[in-house]
Amino acid sequence: MTDAGEPAWPGDAVEVGSIIGAWGVKGWIRVQAYAADPQAVFSSKRWFLKHAPASRRPGEGAPLPSMLRVVQAKEHGDGIVAQVQDVADRSGAEALRGARIFVSRESFPSTDPDEFYWVDLIGLDVVNRQGDALGTVAGLIDTGPHSVMRVARAETAGAEPAPGEDAERLIPFVAAYVDEVKLAERRIIVDWGLDY
Repeated sequence: MTDAGEPAWPGDAVEVGSIIGAWGVKGWIRVQAYAADPQAVFSSKRWFLKHAPASRRPGEGAPLPSMLRVVQAKEHGDGIVAQVQDVADRSGAEALRGARIFVSRESFPSTDPDEFYWVDLIGLDVVNRQGDALGTVAGLIDTGPHSVMRVARAETAGAEPAPGEDAERLIPFVAAYVDEVKLAERRIIVDWGLDY
């Protein structure tokens, strides 16, 4: 399924989806993208794979590929279907079920100046207008109309929060609260008090 000259695992690999099964009988696979807008999945013609440990027993068939070359991918229903090189039948596609798909962050489509990929925000320091450290972005929550940053509190890093205090702050990622995102400085400036 792969050739000896396949590229090395990218240092900026980002998990974008998983293979959930076969589609049809000609080797197409069904993919579940992790983002509502699956452009990161479509952005690369090389999908790097991590397989579930139990996906194949020793001595059973050919080794599973660590990279797929995408011939064609398109949205289908609430998921994605894709044709990849060297997978010619349903059993080959089924063997890939459960594999996690990674692509190079470098291959993501460009964003507008006021748009950001979640993966770029995670780990950034969050400070308020007064310069107080609020914590670090631990993740984001998609609420539909907007995203909410999960900010691990600076004062509880590595320690249990005080009674009645949460270990993280939830800050809406909207212009009313987010003044500026400085990716180069790995910092987000917000209009948010220490006591919120």
